[in-house]
Amino acid sequence: MSNVTAADVKRLRAQTGAGILDCKKALEECDGDFDAAVEALRVKGVKDADKRANRTAANGLVATVLDGTESGLIFELNCETDFVAKTELFQRLAADIASAAAVTKPADRLALLSTETPSVRTVQQLIDDAGASLKEKLELGRFARFDGGYVASYLHRSDPSLPPTLGALVQLDSAGSGNTAEVAKYIAQQIAATGPQYVRREDVPADVIERERRIAEQITRDEGKPEQIIPKIVEGRLNRFYSEVVLAEQKFVRDDKKTIKKLLDENSVTVRGFARFQVGQG
Repeated sequence: MSNVTAADVKRLRAQTGAGILDCKKALEECDGDFDAAVEALRVKGVKDADKRANRTAANGLVATVLDGTESGLIFELNCETDFVAKTELFQRLAADIASAAAVTKPADRLALLSTETPSVRTVQQLIDDAGASLKEKLELGRFARFDGGYVASYLHRSDPSLPPTLGALVQLDSAGSGNTAEVAKYIAQQIAATGPQYVRREDVPADVIERERRIAEQITRDEGKPEQIIPKIVEGRLNRFYSEVVLAEQKFVRDDKKTIKKLLDENSVTVRGFARFQVGQG
């Protein structure tokens, strides 16, 4: 058996990203042949990836990439444990993905996965390599992109020792006539804090409204309310539902005396769309 040196192990680890013990074992099994050890580690990485495929990646981080104020994207990078989410390798992987996205401006998740990085490897290959090194299932989760108007983002850390696990990206229709940067920041923070599902009431699907109406009617009847006042009570409950799930009808978290709609009207802007990602919540 060839005598494997610490320098050999270090060199192999630098090239493959594999663990020290895996590198040492590969070199020993390949009788010191460096290229054969690289190939052996790649084969092992594929086999290990197959084993990890059915495991759940419910931890990780959320990242955003802005191109000035006119476009931006948000993505989720997942891993299995918060221990890995804290590692330098995982966070460097996220930074490399963000850097590649800033250059290529991918339109969707699949385009980002196939984006080539400065190391002449695709984002998917970088994720696979990091997963083999960290011995966890890693995957690119949700992705959203907005172009045009005024785009802003907000990231939130639930734990100082972890990377951001909650993020919001919002697209306003234009720069408006007020302090758009501040308003956009406030709206992004509102979205992160309250988790709205729709921009305006008109965006709520008819079947969702009908379901909420049925539930409200059943609850009201079960309470024994007089038949003649049931419609009014049901409408009141529907309005409360809208105030929870519709961004424009929510109370502004910084000033509950005004709604988000009023804040937007005061600054002559409207919300075109938004995305909110929270790790562990699909």
